[in-house]
Amino acid sequence: MTTETNTVELATELTIAWLSNPNTRTNADDVPAFLQSMHAAVGRLASPDAAEPEQAAQDYVPAVSVRKSLASRDHIISMIDGKPYRTLRRHLTTHGLTPDDYRQRYGLKPDYPMVAPSYSESRSAMAKTIGLGRKAGQKVDQGAGAAAGAAKAPRKGGKAALQAAKDTLGTDEE
Repeated sequence: MTTETNTVELATELTIAWLSNPNTRTNADDVPAFLQSMHAAVGRLASPDAAEPEQAAQDYVPAVSVRKSLASRDHIISMIDGKPYRTLRRHLTTHGLTPDDYRQRYGLKPDYPMVAPSYSESRSAMAKTIGLGRKAGQKVDQGAGAAAGAAKAPRKGGKAALQAAKDTLGTDEE
Protein backbone atom coordinates (compact mmCIF):
# COMPACT_ATOMS: atom_id res chain seq x y z
CA MET A 1 0.00 0.00 0.00
CA THR A 2 2.92 2.36 0.58
CA THR A 3 3.96 2.01 -3.04
CA GLU A 4 0.42 2.96 -4.14
CA THR A 5 0.41 5.95 -1.80
CA ASN A 6 3.82 7.05 -3.00
CA THR A 7 2.79 6.86 -6.67
CA VAL A 8 -0.39 8.83 -5.98
CA GLU A 9 1.53 11.48 -4.05
CA LEU A 10 4.26 11.66 -6.64
CA ALA A 11 1.77 11.92 -9.51
CA THR A 12 -0.07 14.66 -7.62
CA GLU A 13 3.14 16.60 -7.01
CA LEU A 14 4.12 16.31 -10.65
CA THR A 15 0.69 17.53 -11.75
CA ILE A 16 0.88 20.49 -9.36
CA ALA A 17 4.34 21.37 -10.68
CA TRP A 18 3.04 21.17 -14.24
CA LEU A 19 0.11 23.47 -13.44
CA SER A 20 2.32 25.97 -11.59
CA ASN A 21 4.44 26.49 -14.71
CA PRO A 22 3.39 29.87 -16.17
CA ASN A 23 3.85 28.52 -19.71
CA THR A 24 1.26 25.77 -19.20
CA ARG A 25 -2.03 26.72 -20.78
CA THR A 26 -4.81 24.31 -20.01
CA ASN A 27 -8.38 24.21 -18.87
CA ALA A 28 -9.85 22.40 -15.87
CA ASP A 29 -11.14 19.51 -18.02
CA ASP A 30 -7.58 18.47 -18.98
CA VAL A 31 -6.22 18.22 -15.42
CA PRO A 32 -7.81 14.86 -14.43
CA ALA A 33 -6.63 13.21 -17.63
CA PHE A 34 -3.11 14.52 -17.05
CA LEU A 35 -3.17 13.31 -13.43
CA GLN A 36 -4.26 9.83 -14.56
CA SER A 37 -1.53 9.66 -17.20
CA MET A 38 1.07 10.78 -14.62
CA HIS A 39 -0.15 8.14 -12.16
CA ALA A 40 0.08 5.45 -14.83
CA ALA A 41 3.58 6.57 -15.83
CA VAL A 42 4.82 6.66 -12.25
CA GLY A 43 3.22 3.26 -11.62
CA ARG A 44 5.07 1.77 -14.58
CA LEU A 45 8.34 3.23 -13.31
CA ALA A 46 7.72 2.03 -9.74
CA SER A 47 7.09 -1.61 -10.67
CA PRO A 48 9.54 -2.73 -13.36
CA ASP A 49 8.36 -6.34 -12.93
CA ALA A 50 4.99 -5.46 -14.41
CA ALA A 51 6.63 -3.82 -17.39
CA GLU A 52 5.32 -4.67 -20.81
CA PRO A 53 7.09 -7.59 -22.50
CA GLU A 54 9.82 -6.74 -24.96
CA GLN A 55 8.41 -6.07 -28.39
CA ALA A 56 9.89 -8.09 -31.19
CA ALA A 57 11.61 -6.21 -33.98
CA GLN A 58 8.86 -4.57 -36.01
CA ASP A 59 8.50 -5.65 -39.61
CA TYR A 60 8.24 -2.64 -41.85
CA VAL A 61 6.20 -3.02 -45.00
CA PRO A 62 7.57 -0.86 -47.82
CA ALA A 63 5.14 1.52 -49.51
CA VAL A 64 6.51 0.54 -52.94
CA SER A 65 8.74 -2.17 -54.37
CA VAL A 66 12.48 -1.65 -54.81
CA ARG A 67 12.08 -1.71 -58.58
CA LYS A 68 9.35 0.93 -58.52
CA SER A 69 11.32 3.14 -56.10
CA LEU A 70 14.12 3.38 -58.67
CA ALA A 71 11.97 3.47 -61.84
CA SER A 72 12.46 7.18 -62.60
CA ARG A 73 15.74 8.99 -63.26
CA ASP A 74 14.27 12.22 -61.85
CA HIS A 75 13.38 10.98 -58.36
CA ILE A 76 13.54 8.10 -55.88
CA ILE A 77 10.30 6.98 -54.28
CA SER A 78 10.54 6.60 -50.51
CA MET A 79 9.64 3.20 -49.11
CA ILE A 80 8.40 4.91 -45.95
CA ASP A 81 5.59 7.01 -47.42
CA GLY A 82 5.63 6.31 -51.18
CA LYS A 83 6.40 9.93 -52.13
CA PRO A 84 9.07 10.97 -54.68
CA TYR A 85 12.23 12.75 -53.56
CA ARG A 86 15.35 13.90 -55.44
CA THR A 87 17.41 13.05 -52.38
CA LEU A 88 16.33 10.88 -49.45
CA ARG A 89 18.79 12.04 -46.79
CA ARG A 90 16.71 14.88 -45.29
CA HIS A 91 13.53 12.81 -45.55
CA LEU A 92 15.18 9.99 -43.62
CA THR A 93 16.40 12.29 -40.87
CA THR A 94 12.84 13.50 -40.28
CA HIS A 95 11.99 9.86 -39.55
CA GLY A 96 15.05 9.39 -37.33
CA LEU A 97 16.91 7.16 -39.78
CA THR A 98 20.31 7.14 -41.37
CA PRO A 99 20.80 5.78 -44.91
CA ASP A 100 22.27 2.59 -43.43
CA ASP A 101 19.28 2.17 -41.08
CA TYR A 102 16.91 2.70 -44.03
CA ARG A 103 18.73 0.10 -46.13
CA GLN A 104 18.71 -2.36 -43.24
CA ARG A 105 15.03 -1.77 -42.42
CA TYR A 106 13.89 -2.60 -45.96
CA GLY A 107 16.57 -5.18 -46.80
CA LEU A 108 18.26 -3.08 -49.48
CA LYS A 109 21.73 -3.63 -50.90
CA PRO A 110 24.56 -1.40 -49.63
CA ASP A 111 24.78 0.34 -53.02
CA TYR A 112 21.09 1.40 -53.05
CA PRO A 113 21.20 5.10 -54.08
CA MET A 114 20.03 7.93 -51.84
CA VAL A 115 20.03 10.50 -54.67
CA ALA A 116 18.18 10.44 -58.01
CA PRO A 117 20.54 9.86 -60.97
CA SER A 118 19.56 13.00 -62.89
CA TYR A 119 20.01 15.18 -59.80
CA SER A 120 23.41 13.63 -59.13
CA GLU A 121 24.51 14.24 -62.72
CA SER A 122 23.35 17.87 -62.71
CA ARG A 123 25.17 18.56 -59.42
CA SER A 124 28.31 16.88 -60.77
CA ALA A 125 28.22 18.95 -63.96
CA MET A 126 27.73 22.14 -61.97
CA ALA A 127 30.71 21.28 -59.72
CA LYS A 128 32.90 20.64 -62.74
CA THR A 129 31.97 23.95 -64.38
CA ILE A 130 33.01 25.91 -61.31
CA GLY A 131 36.28 24.01 -61.15
CA LEU A 132 35.77 21.66 -58.23
CA GLY A 133 37.61 18.36 -58.34
CA ARG A 134 40.65 19.57 -60.23
CA LYS A 135 44.15 19.94 -58.93
CA ALA A 136 45.74 23.34 -58.45
CA GLY A 137 47.31 24.61 -61.65
CA GLN A 138 45.10 22.59 -64.01
CA LYS A 139 43.29 24.52 -66.69
CA VAL A 140 39.52 24.74 -66.63
CA ASP A 141 37.82 23.18 -69.69
CA GLN A 142 36.50 25.28 -72.60
CA GLY A 143 32.92 25.73 -71.28
CA ALA A 144 34.09 26.89 -67.89
CA GLY A 145 36.90 28.96 -69.44
CA ALA A 146 34.42 31.10 -71.34
CA ALA A 147 32.50 31.76 -68.15
CA ALA A 148 35.74 32.66 -66.37
CA GLY A 149 36.64 35.06 -69.22
CA ALA A 150 33.29 36.78 -68.87
CA ALA A 151 33.89 37.22 -65.17
CA LYS A 152 37.28 38.86 -65.83
CA ALA A 153 36.03 41.13 -68.62
CA PRO A 154 34.33 43.82 -66.47
CA ARG A 155 37.69 44.63 -64.84
CA LYS A 156 38.73 46.31 -68.08
CA GLY A 157 37.49 49.80 -68.61
CA GLY A 158 34.62 51.10 -70.75
CA LYS A 159 34.26 49.92 -74.38
CA ALA A 160 36.84 47.15 -74.04
CA ALA A 161 34.81 45.53 -71.24
CA LEU A 162 31.59 45.82 -73.23
CA GLN A 163 33.23 44.30 -76.33
CA ALA A 164 34.75 41.42 -74.28
CA ALA A 165 31.34 40.63 -72.77
CA LYS A 166 29.69 40.67 -76.22
CA ASP A 167 32.38 38.39 -77.63
CA THR A 168 31.93 35.94 -74.75
CA LEU A 169 28.13 35.93 -75.03
CA GLY A 170 28.14 35.97 -78.85
CA THR A 171 25.85 38.98 -79.27
CA ASP A 172 26.26 41.81 -81.80
CA GLU A 173 23.83 44.31 -80.27
CA GLU A 174 25.13 47.67 -79.02
